[in-house]
Amino acid sequence: MKQREKIALDFEIDKLTNSIENVVTGDSFSTDISLITNIDLKTVTKKNGWQFDWKLEFKQPERDVYKLTIVNNQNVIQGLISLEIKSDHVYMHLVESAPFNKGKTKVYAGVPGNLVAFSCKLAFQRGHEGNVSFFSKSQLVKHYMDTLGAMHFGGRIMIIDTIAALKLINKYFPNEK
Repeated sequence: MKQREKIALDFEIDKLTNSIENVVTGDSFSTDISLITNIDLKTVTKKNGWQFDWKLEFKQPERDVYKLTIVNNQNVIQGLISLEIKSDHVYMHLVESAPFNKGKTKVYAGVPGNLVAFSCKLAFQRGHEGNVSFFSKSQLVKHYMDTLGAMHFGGRIMIIDTIAALKLINKYFPNEK
């Protein structure tokens, strides 16, 4: 299988919430994160407003694609993340909010933060002390430093270390210590 080029991530952390939050009402909803299925792939297409080719991402053998859903509503995907377990950290290949969770008319805030916090949690579970890395678009380097506590490692490489990871995990997964 051909190696894909690194994609610079350009997700924006709209708000760090303790789950996801309805933008209009302010109501907070508990979330689940699980592996995406072949059935899910039929709905997360460019035709349906998704930016990335998630079918192609799903086919990458070294990567796992996870979906964020609201508890008791597994059919509506709020966002997706593609992760690869490396020897000493977790690498985020792609992060995307559902089309209805983007822009001025978004339904829920906190989706990207929730997905990034999950990647940190996974990095702890895999024995990598919460360390996560990703490749950022240059104009968002400072944004990720400010919102996620990520460190700029040089070029456009960003790293979320143990301390920043714990802050995100405590925010999104406070009951899962």
